[in-house]
Amino acid sequence: MFESEGRDGIRVAVILGSVRPDNYTAKAAALVVDELRSRGVHVDVIDPGEMNLPMPGTGSTPDAERMQEIVRGATALVLCTPEYHGGLSSVIKLVIENMGFPSAMSGKPVALLGVAAGRIGAIKSLEMLRSICSHVGCLVLPAPVSVANVQKEFNAEGDAVDPAVEKAVRGVATTLLDYLHRHVCPMVTLEAMVREGTGV
Repeated sequence: MFESEGRDGIRVAVILGSVRPDNYTAKAAALVVDELRSRGVHVDVIDPGEMNLPMPGTGSTPDAERMQEIVRGATALVLCTPEYHGGLSSVIKLVIENMGFPSAMSGKPVALLGVAAGRIGAIKSLEMLRSICSHVGCLVLPAPVSVANVQKEFNAEGDAVDPAVEKAVRGVATTLLDYLHRHVCPMVTLEAMVREGTGV
């Protein structure tokens, strides 16, 4: 996990759903992270490949507790999953299972990003992920981004080879920030004004 400091108080946790070496999920997510950071947003990247997350029902670990802490402190989340065998990855499901109950994700705006080797993209995995996130209380944003034929869309260095694909993936960050600035930031500002007794 790594982080960057933001300027406007917005904190976004970007959660990876693959632990395969040199995976395309991380390459796509890196564009979202770069876009968020370029706009001065504090970003925490949660990489399950660097963590010890227990199987459901077997207790907790310091990594799981730290992950919950990061997610609770986040303004919003970006969940990124590959599509395996017609569904989301077991990795992203394990992450969600380790969010506690009630889930640390509850009430958080969530943007979704999926990648797949097939030509129809990650449609099935994104549908499943939307359903699960809604069930645990997330505010799932519309228009998830799906990257089809992902192995052809990124080079060995992790750069997108098609400007249209790069724009779409970076659009995950844009959509999320637009939502936050329209619906979340005004409420936070109003709450602060009321608490401090200013502007009323």
